[in-house]
Amino acid sequence: MSELGEFLRSRRDRLTPADAGLTRAGERRRVPGLRREELAQLAGVSVTYYTRLEQGQSRNASDAVLDALARVLRLSDDEHAHLRVLARPARALRRTNRPQRLRAGTALVLNAVRDMPAFVLGRRTDILAWNRLGHALIAPHLDFDAPSRGGAARPTMARLIVLDTYTRDLYVHWRRKLEDLVSYLRLVSAQHPDDAALTSLIGELCVKSEDFSSVWARHGVRDCGPGIREYRHPLVGELTFTEEIMRLQDDPGQRLVVLATEPGSPTAERLALLASLHATAARACVPSEAASTHPAITPAEHQAG
Repeated sequence: MSELGEFLRSRRDRLTPADAGLTRAGERRRVPGLRREELAQLAGVSVTYYTRLEQGQSRNASDAVLDALARVLRLSDDEHAHLRVLARPARALRRTNRPQRLRAGTALVLNAVRDMPAFVLGRRTDILAWNRLGHALIAPHLDFDAPSRGGAARPTMARLIVLDTYTRDLYVHWRRKLEDLVSYLRLVSAQHPDDAALTSLIGELCVKSEDFSSVWARHGVRDCGPGIREYRHPLVGELTFTEEIMRLQDDPGQRLVVLATEPGSPTAERLALLASLHATAARACVPSEAASTHPAITPAEHQAG
């Protein structure tokens, strides 16, 4: 079955006949979700046409048909947009998969965020850069300059969240974070069907993690958005942030993520302790003449294939 067909079927399966007002007294059904013919009737299209669409044999669905299907299936805005991309592969924007670079201006902004963890992510969740607290929170076991190495040496949030024991254990609600990650990767993979590196990343995670594979099979679709994130740090304990995500207009696919907290809050106090511990550890690992400064984030060499 095509990607479009799998997505539509997953959405039919989650919508019960009662949701659509189709329940009849005493009726027995082999499947809990909507049948193809029921969805077609509710959307005002022929069963033959809908079947061809679900099988990937119709590549020119109108806005009216897709809007009707989205209405009946109760799709979210992100799911509705995803449906349009899948239903029109010939019209879908073939976005150039240029190397993702950290611009000088973005590096300056990231360096200016000193009291909160922050990092810049690429479309594949590549970590293009992080500030001192972002590194101390998310992956202190990696080198601070790891994002600048590019290629396979650059860390990605997806691999850290799914495969890295340290980062995985940070999240109080790891399962929720996993579902958010998978839903985002579903969305972006449809937008960039020719991105071989993204396809490879998803395949790797499906093979190496049963948890990822099982959530991927549900076809959840959702873009990244702000929310509350809770962490359990091994050195300073419980941390609660408001995760703010700012999309960089001049760098499509890039996002500046800031984990914000109120000044004077318990989380702010624990962050200050974490910053002190991290700085002490950093000074112990470098020559004394370099211990007074922390390497600044620069745009040089920040690029991914």
